[in-house]
Amino acid sequence: MAKPEYETHEHDVIVIGAGGAGLCAAIAAAEAGASVGLICKSLLGKAHTVMAEGGIAAALANVDDRDNWRVHFADTMRGGQYVNNWRMAELHAKEAPDRVRELEAWGATFDRTKDGRILQRNFGGHKYPRLAHVGDRTGLEMIRTLQDRGVHQGIDVHMECAVVRLMQDGGRVVGAVAFDRDRGRFRLFEAKAVVLATGGIGRAYKITSNSWEYTGDGHALAYEAGADLMDMEFVQFHPTGMIWPPSVQGILVTESVRGEGGILTNKDGKRFMFGFIPDNYKAQTADNEEEGWRYTQGDKDARRPPELLTRDHVARCIVREIKAGRGTPHGGVYLDIAWIKEKIPNSAEHIKKKLPSMYHQFKQLADIDITREPMEVGPTTHYIMGGVRVNSDTQMSNVPGLFAAGECAAGINGANRLGGNSLSDLLVFGKRAGEFAAKFARENRAGAINEAQVEGAARTALSPFERGAEAGSGKNGPYEIQHELQEMMQDLVGIVRKEDEMRRALAGIESLQKRAAQVGVYGNREYNPGWHTALDLTNLLTAAEAVTRSALERKESRGAQFREDYPDKDAAFGRLNIVLRKAADGSMQLSREPIPEMPPELKQVIEEMK
Repeated sequence: MAKPEYETHEHDVIVIGAGGAGLCAAIAAAEAGASVGLICKSLLGKAHTVMAEGGIAAALANVDDRDNWRVHFADTMRGGQYVNNWRMAELHAKEAPDRVRELEAWGATFDRTKDGRILQRNFGGHKYPRLAHVGDRTGLEMIRTLQDRGVHQGIDVHMECAVVRLMQDGGRVVGAVAFDRDRGRFRLFEAKAVVLATGGIGRAYKITSNSWEYTGDGHALAYEAGADLMDMEFVQFHPTGMIWPPSVQGILVTESVRGEGGILTNKDGKRFMFGFIPDNYKAQTADNEEEGWRYTQGDKDARRPPELLTRDHVARCIVREIKAGRGTPHGGVYLDIAWIKEKIPNSAEHIKKKLPSMYHQFKQLADIDITREPMEVGPTTHYIMGGVRVNSDTQMSNVPGLFAAGECAAGINGANRLGGNSLSDLLVFGKRAGEFAAKFARENRAGAINEAQVEGAARTALSPFERGAEAGSGKNGPYEIQHELQEMMQDLVGIVRKEDEMRRALAGIESLQKRAAQVGVYGNREYNPGWHTALDLTNLLTAAEAVTRSALERKESRGAQFREDYPDKDAAFGRLNIVLRKAADGSMQLSREPIPEMPPELKQVIEEMK
């Protein structure tokens, strides 16, 4: 088949994904003089970043002048249990304030202090109030601002378009094959550099806060192109997803609720978090309720309440309460912000002002008034710390011309991400990925497009139609296979992990991979959700296998990885990352890679902040 039969677009840089990281990359590449194509799976402005509620972590020091990049760096490394890429953590802490101010200059309307500066709030794992926010709708404001900026840069936006394969020439990435989700027609994108900004893998799990788009597309595209994946065992379960009613299960309840004074209680009304404070956080954590309350109200002499410990720890404490039979009627715990009526007058108005989205979300979806009664919450699959292994300064993978930023890139978060760091991560490294992708495009000529690769990608994508309706009936339908995968990952590779269960999961994934390779679909190519789900399956299964193999290899508990059979940290594993790549025979190859030595001046920063 000759190439001209496909609609073809030529750009210096193409960015796959139009959330915060993708928009930042596209803007930066365009500002550097590159012609940019932005591909998004849904409509522009609908990316999952809009669901980020709490704020952007940046050491602006507007609310507490003791904050600076060093404290932010130390908090990030401690939260990530020191397996983070320390150079990325350093760049992130240093550059985040400038990126927030840049966003403000582009029109983002942040909440303000009394003297007009950007207001900052408390969040889990951060020593000082550090999150710049717009109520609890920060992600929406960020996307609105970036989208506006991007449109005025003259970026070409290709909406409702899904990428099925990256094109390569001599190992270098030179473009991508995609299809229109509405018409089902293929498109060929030729580019000198490609930036992946596709977000996470949450749809591999049954209960998740993630959008339908989060099917591990970038992780799988990079892996198939020969890029390394790293830290895939570290899947973050946000402690507070909605539990009831079932129609809203997993939808996020922002950490801001706890930052504003919300408390966690079990069915007996006991505030259980005070019973479990890790040793390395004891010095920074309140040991009584009164001190914890003072902290949330801005008392600089108070220590944070235990509800604001890191997400991995809070999620495990909630699971412990539920397993001990102290959970709520619907299998969670209570998150209560209404109790602050004991402390402040007009508490209902205060809550509605500080947490407008949470108030409306619960009122409209669950008929619960959070100013009067507690919410039922439980852990929900929220974020993956793992992703494409990238150069810490340029964001380029080990495949020339292929860059990654945001949630689909690994490194900055280590074993656990602090709340708010994802938004500053995508601002800092989205910009860097775009700048260096544009530089790579300037310094390299366009590669050759191999028509056999294009044809092979199209043929593979269309194969479910050839197998037809019979192959896709009953338990071999795309939705059924995805549902089985989600149940299996939730039950066997969830918050608490064991070797025998994960071995069962691996065998299950292998079986599902064989079934997915034979799946058939009904209907035609025009907006066919069954076909789209069949194509997503390959990516979800790659991501699920990567998570499971990495979790089996890390025989210790660290951050988001909790092994019931290895409950303690192992110092040897604290010095390495687990890296995956596709072997020549098509199997998933795993290696332990030593973490480079941290320079003395950064070690000193961590020591000073202990």
